[in-house]
Amino acid sequence: MIFHRRYEGLDFGRSRRRRKPDKEMIRKKAGWVFRIAAVAAFAFFLVFFFGYRITISGSSMKKVLQEGDQVLVNRLVYEISVPKEGDVIVFAPNGTGRSRYSVKRVIAGPTDTVQVKDGFLYVNGKKYQKDGTDVAVDNPGVAEEKIKVGADEYFVLGDNLSGSEDSRFSNIGNINKSEIVGKAWLIIRPFSRIGRVQ
Repeated sequence: MIFHRRYEGLDFGRSRRRRKPDKEMIRKKAGWVFRIAAVAAFAFFLVFFFGYRITISGSSMKKVLQEGDQVLVNRLVYEISVPKEGDVIVFAPNGTGRSRYSVKRVIAGPTDTVQVKDGFLYVNGKKYQKDGTDVAVDNPGVAEEKIKVGADEYFVLGDNLSGSEDSRFSNIGNINKSEIVGKAWLIIRPFSRIGRVQ
């Protein structure tokens, strides 16, 4: 009988030890559920606010953006702020809507003046520089004469000036804020080029 009781005691201890992992399993499952919910919420956020994905066509923004790059567009940022000098924006020129998107860099904003003089770009009467270098412009277009940027308007240029159709040309002109879809945010393809748009 004594030996039997010892056996029962050991068995009882084992059964108690078996029940402990159940609590650990519950905690693990709760952790999995939380992580899945967090990933789903993040995915919803990305789709809702960065739902526009565009494919770059042409070379007007090289080397920042190459032809064929797929880019996510931040649609939220300009709902709570305004485009700033240096931003790379996505817009539908002249109300073309989804049929055509353009991607350019903001050079000047409301009330600014822009002019190309002696082959160089001037903003508000001062030589415009990019990365510490004066910006030379071979084809001034309408910017040969001083341009006054209106309220809610932006003067934009492509980084590759020799291959860009931008605010220098009358068929594009200054871009109204209502035409702006959002800010070019992230290159997602090809995978070798994944990264923020600078």
